[in-house]
Amino acid sequence: MTGKRGIVLPFRRDQKRDVASGMGPKLLISKVKQVLLTDGDTPRSGGELPWRTAFGAGLSLLRHQTGGPVAEELARVYVRDALRRWLPNVEVTEMTLMVSGTRLTIRLRVQEKPSGDTATVEVNP
Repeated sequence: MTGKRGIVLPFRRDQKRDVASGMGPKLLISKVKQVLLTDGDTPRSGGELPWRTAFGAGLSLLRHQTGGPVAEELARVYVRDALRRWLPNVEVTEMTLMVSGTRLTIRLRVQEKPSGDTATVEVNP
């Protein structure tokens, strides 16, 4: 296995290094979740990261909302825009949104270029 190594989320210790790291699909999943689950600058939030307030997807705006075509399309736009901005080398090849009451689940199939790594990522904003 070749490629870049990076810290994976959630942060945890491993037996060899101080902080667990990974590569390939494991790192790709971690990076996508970091972008999508970070609350960026929105009308309701000044951003979660004080040093980069715009970082994130703003999916928290959809939390506790009733499902429907408008909420689903907003989720698609938030995901698309955030990944294009913060992970431009990651392409969404498939996106499924599932709404159960007020719970939204987003399942993505993503591919990272130029490595070709692919992964399935599921988030519940």
